[in-house]
Amino acid sequence: MIFKSNIRTALAVLHDAIAAAVAWSFAYLLRFNFELPHAFAQELKQTMVWVVLMQLVIFWRFKLYRGIWRYASTTDLRRIFLAVLLSAAIVPLMFVMLRMDFVLPRSVLVINPLLLILLMGGSRFAYRMWKDQVLYRDFKVHGEPVLILGAGDAAASLAKELVRNNEWRLVGFLDDDLGTHGRTLNGVQVLGALKSLPEWADKFSVSQVIIAMPSNSHQQRKRAIQICNQANLKALTVPSFDDLMSGKVSVSQLRAIELDDLLGRDPVVLDDAGLHELLSGKVVMVTGAGGSIGSEMCRQIARFEPAKLVLFEANEYAMYTIEQDMKQRFPLLNFVCLVGDVRDASRVDEAMEQHKPVVLFHAAAYKHVPLMEQHNAWQAIRNNVMGTWIVARASQQHGINKFVMISTDKAVNPTNVMGASKRLAEMVCQALQPAGITRFVMVRFGNVLGSTGSVIPKFHAQIAQGGPVTVTHPEITRYFMSIPEAAQLVLQAGLMGNGGEIFVLDMGEPVKIVDLAKDLIRLSGYTEEEIKIEFTGLRPGEKLYEELLADSEHTLPTPHPKLRIAQARKADAVWLEDLLNWIAVTSMSDETVRSGLGKWVPEYRQNGNSVGEKS
Repeated sequence: MIFKSNIRTALAVLHDAIAAAVAWSFAYLLRFNFELPHAFAQELKQTMVWVVLMQLVIFWRFKLYRGIWRYASTTDLRRIFLAVLLSAAIVPLMFVMLRMDFVLPRSVLVINPLLLILLMGGSRFAYRMWKDQVLYRDFKVHGEPVLILGAGDAAASLAKELVRNNEWRLVGFLDDDLGTHGRTLNGVQVLGALKSLPEWADKFSVSQVIIAMPSNSHQQRKRAIQICNQANLKALTVPSFDDLMSGKVSVSQLRAIELDDLLGRDPVVLDDAGLHELLSGKVVMVTGAGGSIGSEMCRQIARFEPAKLVLFEANEYAMYTIEQDMKQRFPLLNFVCLVGDVRDASRVDEAMEQHKPVVLFHAAAYKHVPLMEQHNAWQAIRNNVMGTWIVARASQQHGINKFVMISTDKAVNPTNVMGASKRLAEMVCQALQPAGITRFVMVRFGNVLGSTGSVIPKFHAQIAQGGPVTVTHPEITRYFMSIPEAAQLVLQAGLMGNGGEIFVLDMGEPVKIVDLAKDLIRLSGYTEEEIKIEFTGLRPGEKLYEELLADSEHTLPTPHPKLRIAQARKADAVWLEDLLNWIAVTSMSDETVRSGLGKWVPEYRQNGNSVGEKS
């Protein structure tokens, strides 16, 4: 590699030496209209060596040989311009200092730098144009024809990459901005609006489309995907600007359309200054740090450079996975991994005593509804309720400033043990709020895309096996958001909470699970005839519709558009003492748990899994 680089440098120096000699010669020839007198011909020969050597020294000092011609830019042209101007000023001064008796025509001193800039800059840009296929791309007939949806900066950057890629042949752009229609980007025309995609795809025999609209709203990107689907065209997309740390879009970053692109939403606007004040330079602890939400919480918190991040997780493999991920993503982060169970009071106390966190995010929970409904109901109560109480009480005892508990939409009018246990956990935190300095904040939200145990990985596995894809009911709906969005909004709610509030995230519109299944089948490259959908019936404890607020609750707005505060029924210290007495037993049968929950959670409806009312 070093040898190859040296060869390229030598060739570049040789090229510029020849260019300098040619420019100096042609300056004389042009001065005398190509009828060079003998005396000046001799002068040309005698001065050329000195001029070329001096110019090469200046070019080297201006670092003209560190760049790569393949990526010649205006920066390189500026360096050439300055180097040549300096050499033009030094040439006459050099001959005076060397006491050489030459009468240099003044016009030669003017013509020479102009020719030299043209030769050196022109050759570099001609080489780049040749490598980029700009000189002959209009005649490019190889490669699969492709249309780009969007005509902004990302589309222009992508077009440059496509020109150099032999697998693709860019035939045009489509954009809804009327001002771009008929214009060209990198020599390729903006043909029309997005809705005209079918006719242009048919005209150019296009089967694949690239959506390059990362800065557009989610609704605009979703519409572009739907237009591609209606035209039966395979769509690729570029990453969002948040994902492009370098800000450059390239062919290597193209990816297939994913479910997040259809269900995702516009980016969350965070109070970065406030979150820096809450987290930066502080010791922060996350329970359930190996889970889907807990691990993303760790990644989001790490961005704010805490003094130390304490990861607390019961599952050894999950802890190992997040440990490796954090090492790779945040090599400078000070973090510790503690294997422990939130039900183990001594271990929780030890962790807080040793590391002294000031902010704690409680994500540890059992959350799979059917598993917790049958054979594991008591474990759901112990982990989700007793575990929350142990961590919350320890937070008070160790003076933690803010305790943020992650709850669920299933805590609203719960029809299952898992949802009821999370509602109890909310009430435990509310009952503890009046005592101590710790401020307890609860955050409710629905399903997150791709979380552990969610329906999305299950559908992917069923499609990979050739189907069928199983859906419990044709009308079942759920709220969805991405894991990063949920984690960011949890941070924002944690910042805004003053103590005792239950924040409800704006989950958008509910999505039918059967439509989700159809989208995944299509995105996987199959039709519904190839991968069948089967309805299996609602499972124990499963609701047809999820709700974000109980019937007796109402919400108050907050300064953040995606967060509202639920005004829910609260609990007090007497209630908490009675609850702890109820669960202070060694074990309890599933039926005993379910029958007893109605006393503590009046809105709990046992076996309410037929057809729910839409909230």
